[in-house]
Amino acid sequence: MSRLSAALKSGLRRLTPARRRKRAVVLNSLELIARIGYGARGFVYLSGGALTLLAIPGLIDGAAGTRGAISWLALQPFGRAWVLLLGLGLLAIVSWRLLQAISDADNEGTDRQGISTRVSQGFSATGYALLAFSAFSLLFHTPADPGAADVAAGHREAARMLSLPFGNLLLAGLGLCIAGVGVSNIVKAWRDDFAAHLSCSVELCRRVVPLARAGYMARGIAWLPLAALIFLAGIRSRASDVTSFDAALDALGRQPGGVVLLAAAALGFIGFGVFSFIEARFRRIRPPREIVPV
Repeated sequence: MSRLSAALKSGLRRLTPARRRKRAVVLNSLELIARIGYGARGFVYLSGGALTLLAIPGLIDGAAGTRGAISWLALQPFGRAWVLLLGLGLLAIVSWRLLQAISDADNEGTDRQGISTRVSQGFSATGYALLAFSAFSLLFHTPADPGAADVAAGHREAARMLSLPFGNLLLAGLGLCIAGVGVSNIVKAWRDDFAAHLSCSVELCRRVVPLARAGYMARGIAWLPLAALIFLAGIRSRASDVTSFDAALDALGRQPGGVVLLAAAALGFIGFGVFSFIEARFRRIRPPREIVPV
């Protein structure tokens, strides 16, 4: 370690003042992008959890996931400004996730565990990119009932898939893939060391890690009802069985004991949102050497 530190210090001394300033600008810019991304993610999940809690006693109409929360914000005063800022923030988390997945910003390595983590980060980037796209689309057209519009869009996409050769198997396979996303979040909730990438005190890390575990657990469980509905739609070849994430949460709440599960999911979303804000403040951001060489 001493040799490595000496080599790094020697390399930094050889940098000209102009190159040092340029390197500092790049470092600070990448760090700012990552922190904005974590903050935007936190705001979306915190909003979705709060709206879902309000939906349980009927204070608002229907539970809300991430997309539902953005759609709800779009209908509020200054809604387009909110949506624009959230869309840009989500693009920031997409950029950081791509750096993690492609350039191994977190030094996960190339062993089986490292590749698995980086592939997961790549899928996460895709998911947030789709969420950012849906946010930007609301700038041009905000439906009066976003929930109904999402369900109708799901019906159309399912019907289009079922019209393909072996479309029912493709739709059922999509349901299994979504179930896999849910299960992977549940596994991550138990397995990962969420404090490993935080630069905070031991006491603070000890307090916030349960928020991350609850959040990933809630995300995983919340995906399973939607996965089951899409899988059954494929098996039955019925596009009308496909619904949206928000409608699947509502269906969960209507089951026996579903109110308790829905409340737990909402609190988990809120916990995940709070933990995302913690990451926005305390996460160690390590830009890849390919982009910021020493």
